[in-house]
Amino acid sequence: MRNEGATGRGRAPARVLLRGEPDGWHWVLVDDAGAERRSDFAGAGTRWSAGGRSDPEPAWWRRRLAETADGLREAVAERLTDATFREFGTEAAITWFAVAEPVEWEGIVTLREADPARFPGRVPPFVVTLEPGRGALLPDASLLFSTRAADAWTTLAAIAERCGTLPPKSSFLCGWAGHRSVRVGRGTLALSTGRSDDGVERLAQICGTRTAGWSGNPEMRFRLDGVDLLDEPAGDVVALLRELGHEIVTRGRSVRLAASGLTLHAPDGPGEAERFTGVSLGVPAALSPLWAGS
Repeated sequence: MRNEGATGRGRAPARVLLRGEPDGWHWVLVDDAGAERRSDFAGAGTRWSAGGRSDPEPAWWRRRLAETADGLREAVAERLTDATFREFGTEAAITWFAVAEPVEWEGIVTLREADPARFPGRVPPFVVTLEPGRGALLPDASLLFSTRAADAWTTLAAIAERCGTLPPKSSFLCGWAGHRSVRVGRGTLALSTGRSDDGVERLAQICGTRTAGWSGNPEMRFRLDGVDLLDEPAGDVVALLRELGHEIVTRGRSVRLAASGLTLHAPDGPGEAERFTGVSLGVPAALSPLWAGS
C-alpha cells in the first residue's frame, strides 16, 4: 500500500473515504484540520477484465465489488484504529455511509476508549488446544473428528455468539462437503467436513488464521503440547516441536507434522517469517480408515 501526503501529527482523524476506480482501490484519511493522506491498496480495480474480448460484465460482478468493498472497509477500520491507539491511546470507530454503492464510501470517525484486550492480562485469550488424531478443545466446548456436521456448525455458531461476531459464514471449498468460518478477535476459526464411507458427514479439518500485530478481542491462540503455535517466533516453534519428538517436514512456506495431520503456514513474501499466521489440523492419514468408520 502506497501513502501520498500526510495529515498533521497529533491531529485526530475525522473522516475516511474509500473509493474503487478502474485501476484500483484507495482510501483517504482526513484529519480534524482538513489535511488529507491517501493510501492505495494493491490489486485490481472496478473494471471488468474480459481479456481483450468484448464480454459484458457478468451478473455476479457487482456482488464481487460489494464483497471487495466490505473487506476493504474492515481493513481501513483496523489500520486506522491501530494508528490512533499508537498515537493517542484511543481507538477509532467508523460509521460508514454509501456515496455510490458499491464503489464509493465515506466514514465518520469517532474516538473511543481503548479495548481492554490491548493491555496484557486484561482479557483471557480464546485458547484452541489441538489434539492430533482427536480434534480440538475450546473454552466450554470441543470439536472432535467424531463430531457430526450439524453439531460442528452448532458449536461454531455458539463461538460466534460468545465472541460477539457475525454468525458462521458458509463457503465452497473444493474437496470438502462443507466449510464454515467465524471471526474470533481478528482471527478466523474455520471448520471443514467430509462425508465418510458410511455416508455420515463429520468434522474433518480445523483451521485457524491470524494476521500479524494486535489480534483483537478475544485473542485467539492455538496450542499443541503447550506450544503457542501462532504467538512464538516461527523458528522457536519448529525447534520446540522437534524437541518434543515431532517429525518436521518443510515445504515452501509451510511446515508439516505428517504423523499428526498438522500444518503451519507462514505468510507469503520474501525473507523468513517472524511468526506463523495459519494452522490446520486434519485427520492423520494413519487414522483415516478409523475416522471413516467411526
